[in-house]
Amino acid sequence: MSNQTTVTEFLLLGFSDAMDLQILYFGLFLVIYLAALMGNLLIIMAIALNRHLHTPMYFFLMNLSVLDLSSISVTLPKSMANSIINSSSISYVGCITQVFFLVFLMGADFSLLTVMAYDRYVAICQPLHYERVMNGRACVQMAAGAWISGILYSALHTGNTFALTFCGGNTVDQFFCEIPQLLKLACSDSYRSEIGALTFSACLVLSCFVYIIVSYIQIFTTVLRIPSEQGRHKAFSTCLPHLTVVSLFVSTGIFAYLRPTSGSTSGMDPVVGVLYSTLPPVMNPIIYGMRNKEIKAALWRLTGCKLFTKN
Repeated sequence: MSNQTTVTEFLLLGFSDAMDLQILYFGLFLVIYLAALMGNLLIIMAIALNRHLHTPMYFFLMNLSVLDLSSISVTLPKSMANSIINSSSISYVGCITQVFFLVFLMGADFSLLTVMAYDRYVAICQPLHYERVMNGRACVQMAAGAWISGILYSALHTGNTFALTFCGGNTVDQFFCEIPQLLKLACSDSYRSEIGALTFSACLVLSCFVYIIVSYIQIFTTVLRIPSEQGRHKAFSTCLPHLTVVSLFVSTGIFAYLRPTSGSTSGMDPVVGVLYSTLPPVMNPIIYGMRNKEIKAALWRLTGCKLFTKN
């Protein structure tokens, strides 16, 4: 009698049943969300309004900020709304929508980070060919490819997940809908196709990560051969923010998606969920804003805040 047609809504994991604590969590999530909103919008505006930043590297960074801003908007607003109205439910269609957009945006995010590694590789290791290889048309095609790959990736996983038969109830052990937690609710004989898709995805992500690492090995080898200290510092300053963002994204993603799932509720599930869904969108603008001099200068012109001009 238990199948996916009987599930009309899912119950999301709350952080507390006490109303005063729910309000506290609402306030905390609101601060986190506003910080991500403000940081990413500042990056987008600084790049869009500054002609000196109309280059491939900053074009990709602007796309990254749009993805980060969108991804955190998929999870936190619903959780904040549930805290205020003292509810834990999300409709079946709402859960599908949340899973689709979260996987889409995170998939596109990592694809874009891989493209950004290629951009840095060409800029530093093949500078004479940079303008020809990273022309405007090529950059648009690469960015579009990252977005489209995220859509296809998400369609595969969302379709596989919600084609499953749910026999384990409708309580999701997370404050938003995510695939690993939904798999806990699936019948044991129906989730193998999605496990196979997740395994394929893990291999794909690993391949991209290996490509990024190999690219940076070649980049650092080239940078260390630059005779002037100023030249080395300038090259490192354009690479380190991206490498830091990649490390943050991959490390939080590993804990969320590559750890084994179990049938029991783990106290770490919501903690890990908060980390990988909020930390990259909040930290990425800070990393680029503090480590990149051109972004700092653009932010200073945009906001008049001298804090951004400090080294």
